[in-house]
Amino acid sequence: MSDREIEIGTFLKEAGWGEARQQAFPGDASTRSYRRLYRGDDTAVLMNAPTQAEAPACPPEATPDERAALGYNALARLAGPNLAAFAGLTEELTARGFSAPHILSADLPRGLLLLEDLGDDLFARAIPAGADEGELYRHGVEALAAIYRSSFPSALRHHGGTWHILDYDNAALLAETELFLDWYVEKHLGHRVSSADRQSWRDVWGAAFPALETEATGLALRDYHAENLLWLPARAGPARAGLIDYQDALFVHPAYDLVSLLEDARRDVPTELAAGMKAHFLKAAHISDAGAFDAAYAVLGAQRNAKILGIFVRLAMRDGKPKYLDLLPRVARHFLTDISHPALSDVRALIHALAPELNEMAGG
Repeated sequence: MSDREIEIGTFLKEAGWGEARQQAFPGDASTRSYRRLYRGDDTAVLMNAPTQAEAPACPPEATPDERAALGYNALARLAGPNLAAFAGLTEELTARGFSAPHILSADLPRGLLLLEDLGDDLFARAIPAGADEGELYRHGVEALAAIYRSSFPSALRHHGGTWHILDYDNAALLAETELFLDWYVEKHLGHRVSSADRQSWRDVWGAAFPALETEATGLALRDYHAENLLWLPARAGPARAGLIDYQDALFVHPAYDLVSLLEDARRDVPTELAAGMKAHFLKAAHISDAGAFDAAYAVLGAQRNAKILGIFVRLAMRDGKPKYLDLLPRVARHFLTDISHPALSDVRALIHALAPELNEMAGG
C-alpha cells in the first residue's frame, strides 16, 4: 500500500468511513481524483488532491512578474491543489443556499475532503436521458443570477485554511489567451509566433478588456457548464442546480459564467435556447444595458475559447488525452462567433493572420 493510500485510509477511518466500499470516478482534466464511498445505504464522495501535484497558487499581493515566476497557476490565478479554495467556497455557497456539496470531513494539509454525494445526474447526462433541456438551463441561469446578486467576502477562512478570492485581472485573462498561441498556433498548426506577434496579441486584447468594466463584478465559478452542473429536482429554486468544480472562482464581469454555460465546449446548446437564456439572465441579474453586456459577453467568450483551444491541444499533446481534439471544431465555431463582435475587430484581424486555418477547423 502506498503512503498516499495509508493517508487516505487514516482520514476515512477518523471520519467514520474506514470500512466503506470505494469506487473510483473516471478521470477528468485536473490532477484531482474522486471516489464514491458506500456505507450501508449512505454514500459520500472522497476528493483526493495531493498538495504537491501542481505549481503554487497566486499569493494575494503578488505582482504579475512575481506570478509569472511562480508558474501558470499563479499567473492565471488558479487554485491548483489547494483545498482551502474549494473548502472555503463550498462553505460560503452552501451558507447562501446554493447546492455545493456539504463538507463532511476535511484534512486540508493532506489534500483530502469528504463530501456530500450530490448524485450522478449531470445536466449533460440528464438531458439526453429525457430531462427538459430548457428547464435545466433555466435553473442553471437562475442560479448564476442569484450568485451574482449575492455578496461574498474576499477572504475565506474555513477548516483551518485561508483562501483569498481575487479579481480576474488582465494579467490572468491575457495569460490564458496565450495558451492559444503556445499550443493551438505553434504546436497544433505548426506556425511560428514571433515576439512582435506576441506583443501585438497583448495589445489587441488589452484594448478589448475595458469592455469588462461596464458592470459591477461578481463571483464567477469559472468552469460552469453542463458537465459541472447536477440536476437536483427535489430541491427548490437555484438549489436545483448542483455545483461542483468551482475552486478557481474569481471576481469578474457577470457574463463570464453565462458564456461558459451557453458556449459549451462539449455539447451543442440550441441557438434559440441560448438567446432566450441570455435574455433571462439579464432580467434575473437586474442588468439593464444589453448592448454593453453583449460586448463583454463576446470578449469573455473569445477569451475563454482561446484558452480552451490551447488547453485541449495541450491535453492531447502533453498529457496523452487525444479525445479532446475531437472538441476543437465546436470551440472554434464559438470562437469565430465571439470575435465577429465589433468590440473584437482588432483581435479578429490578428487571429485570422496567425491562424488562417481556423475557419476550416470550424467547418466554415
